[in-house]
Amino acid sequence: MESFFRTHKYLVEHLDAPVRRDLMDEIDWKRRMIGIKGARGVGKTTFLLQYAKEHYSPDDHQCLYINTNNFYVQNIGISAFAGEFYHNGGKVLLIDQVFKQPDWSHQLRECYDRYPGLRIIFTGSSVMRLKEENPELNGIVDSYNLRGFSFREFYNLRTGQYIPAYKLEDILEHHVEIAKKIVEKGSPRTYFQEYLHHGFYPFFLEKTNYSENLLKTMNMMIEVDVLQIKQIELKYLPKIKQMFYLLTNSGSSVPNISQLAQELGMSRATVMNYIKYLMEARLVNMIYSKGDEFPKKPARVLLHNSNLMYSFYPQRFDDHDVLETFFCNTVWKDHKVNKAGNICSFLVDGQQEFRVIEHGTKLKSKSKVIFAVNQMEIGEGNQIPLWLFGFLY
Repeated sequence: MESFFRTHKYLVEHLDAPVRRDLMDEIDWKRRMIGIKGARGVGKTTFLLQYAKEHYSPDDHQCLYINTNNFYVQNIGISAFAGEFYHNGGKVLLIDQVFKQPDWSHQLRECYDRYPGLRIIFTGSSVMRLKEENPELNGIVDSYNLRGFSFREFYNLRTGQYIPAYKLEDILEHHVEIAKKIVEKGSPRTYFQEYLHHGFYPFFLEKTNYSENLLKTMNMMIEVDVLQIKQIELKYLPKIKQMFYLLTNSGSSVPNISQLAQELGMSRATVMNYIKYLMEARLVNMIYSKGDEFPKKPARVLLHNSNLMYSFYPQRFDDHDVLETFFCNTVWKDHKVNKAGNICSFLVDGQQEFRVIEHGTKLKSKSKVIFAVNQMEIGEGNQIPLWLFGFLY
């Protein structure tokens, strides 16, 4: 056990986390079992270590971080390891990549039943359905989602400021005042293009090639988060990657599922399932018309965030698609996004229509549509700067 404590201490003492995630204050840390889900690369490991650093001394053996990649943990299992820790005075066990243990949900249930004084905080892939697919965890686990950096978090990091998040209703009603307050401290549009290119995944802070790191992360999302967790045979890996690439080539048009199925030599239902898995891995967003849902064909398939769009060589995405991808991704966290009619791009929460545009329009006094305008610092009426939607979380 001492070697685990030494590793824990080293990781906590050498932690570099320049952005404190707001999720840290949203979680009820008193709960006995907490699951932190998120896409690969968004900072789940850093989040666990940041919790440890804030709440415990590095030398306090009541808290311990472990990764299930460790061969000892894999050999004896999560439950047995947790028992060792608990009987040696352990109080909080931080388990990274819990899904690497084949029967992880059963073992977490054992921990809950056997060690009443132990709190477990674990991370898992975004494709995991903690309660739906693991009924033994129903009623005992609180699940939270950690997302990549918002534009607000990126802006705060770049400027050294702290600007809080705003709710959508506040932005719609008070966007002029909010934008003026933010712009007084520095122009957000100075950093907006930078964020679209490489601001979503925290590893842009590392001294590595961001594009290569992102490409590696995307492949791991498919190879581990989709294939391993969904238990798909390895022989289908090339087909899933090919499908993902073909989907990106369709741009913003309606995906032709039948054509994809024919090109890939798969059934239509299989193609739809694989697209759904890509969505759960946070590689794409499936956008439906109001009232439609899976397994129906989506009205549009966009990449999950704009950073992904710059990794598809030699393809170059339309600038407008990049902006719509940003809008969809940032609003998606707390709101339902559907495809609107021919005039508008998106319908949010089944009520408000939004359209992403490059420049302001003269329709502001005649239309009920909200225009998210790229080339705008401070809005007016129903025209809101696109960057401001990046302050939703």
